[in-house]
Amino acid sequence: MTNAQILAACRTNWEYRGIDDASVRKMLDELSNHLEDAQAAGRTGADIVGGDVRAFAATWARARAPLPRRMLRTASLGCFVTGCVLLFSYVIRWTTSLDITPGYLALWAVLGTATVAWNLRRGTLGIRRSWTVALAAVTAALLTGHLAGDGVLFELPLWAALLLLLPGLPYAITDAQAKRNSRA
Repeated sequence: MTNAQILAACRTNWEYRGIDDASVRKMLDELSNHLEDAQAAGRTGADIVGGDVRAFAATWARARAPLPRRMLRTASLGCFVTGCVLLFSYVIRWTTSLDITPGYLALWAVLGTATVAWNLRRGTLGIRRSWTVALAAVTAALLTGHLAGDGVLFELPLWAALLLLLPGLPYAITDAQAKRNSRA
């Protein structure tokens, strides 16, 4: 396996595991330097990463972003996205209080749970899986609305949506800055 193939396999694995772009670039730069040093010393890339590149990449990814940290980041960004969607709902309805019905609650519960679980397990959803999750969420909302009715469970004030933005705001800002820096 060539150095380029090793780097490509590691990049794919790390992106699959949801490691942020800035960290992936740093890890690839470090690995590239190790591979070049090994090649200059007459060794192969397999001598550095071992026989299984995926296992090497997975081990490095777990060391770089352990599960508790990934869970915290994903949950925080999930709250941030939920807050943004709720704010959009407030703006569209031009109100300071939203009526939460069983169908509405089921929609966001299925959508949020599936998205967070998939991101923790596999990385990004991709367009096809996103549409599948959305279809499942809409189906759950319609079924719940049909079975439970359209009664209002509770009213959600505007401040609750703003409060949901707070945990994910630092992650969202850091990700935006990293994306901007990667373009430069």
